[in-house]
Amino acid sequence: MVIQLLAGLLTILIGAELFTNAVEWLGSRLGLSEGAVGNLLAAVGTALPESIVPLVAFLAGNPEAMHIGIGAILGAPFMLGTLAMFVTGFAALLLKKRRSGQMVMQVDAQSIGKDLSYFIIMYVVALSAAFLPEWCKPAVAVLLILGYLFYAWTAVHSGQSLSEEGMHPLYFSRQPQPSYFLIILQLALGLGAIVGGARYFVNGIEYAAGVYGIHPLVLSMIIAPIATELPEKFNSVIWVTHGKDRLALGNITGAMVFQSTMIPAMGILLSNWALNTAAGLSSLILLVTAGGLYLTIRQRNCVPVLALIYCGLGYLIFLLAILWSILS
Repeated sequence: MVIQLLAGLLTILIGAELFTNAVEWLGSRLGLSEGAVGNLLAAVGTALPESIVPLVAFLAGNPEAMHIGIGAILGAPFMLGTLAMFVTGFAALLLKKRRSGQMVMQVDAQSIGKDLSYFIIMYVVALSAAFLPEWCKPAVAVLLILGYLFYAWTAVHSGQSLSEEGMHPLYFSRQPQPSYFLIILQLALGLGAIVGGARYFVNGIEYAAGVYGIHPLVLSMIIAPIATELPEKFNSVIWVTHGKDRLALGNITGAMVFQSTMIPAMGILLSNWALNTAAGLSSLILLVTAGGLYLTIRQRNCVPVLALIYCGLGYLIFLLAILWSILS
């Protein structure tokens, strides 16, 4: 069991290294900005596989599956806004000596703040659909889709072009200018390793749950989401270790925007979009956490490493609330 968990994590790590390296080269060859690479290519690429989970749940059609699907949709940005931010900040803290003791992320603070504000607005819009009459919900879904398309357009047209200076050579090529075929091949294999490793890891967690009698609610709402969000966490940590903070944070904030617009739009159109207590609690904690980080960035005009680490408190509070509800 331990070997399976370690093998799953190692596969994800290798896949994330291949994926981040390939996505950088693809963005560079296409002349895209850092925002487009981190916020769109990397964020959407790693978010799409896990988005299949709520889709499958909705197509099942039964009420229990509907709750699982809605919980998966709202749980994804929650994990990114709390645990992924914490992991990224903690990685930067551990690399403090290599980063010349810098305790702020080397990013455009206004750009990250804009991402967070956009996420908060779209997330509130998505949540509001749960309290609207049925005939209004499709309009909210369309608004969310249009909102993401606008965000994608601004990401493509903002920021400096990704430079090849300091980039690691493509692993699948020894040429200074790798072909698109090899870039796409490495990108696909890296993404495949991420998805396969995550599934193998989740299977190990499920087996552990059966052996040790872990409560199913803990598995579905706490443990499993960690595994499904591992790609974004690993990608961001790898970019932090390479000194590419803009790509690291953009990968997280871009995925948060995608998972607060396009995926909720799917949920609104395919389900009754009703929030249960756990979903409502996680949403409230996420809004407070993201709002606090946004205000810190606006006030200090930078992204402090400790502010990212403090985001982990949101996950800890939710964890304690879930455990309390189980034990009480």
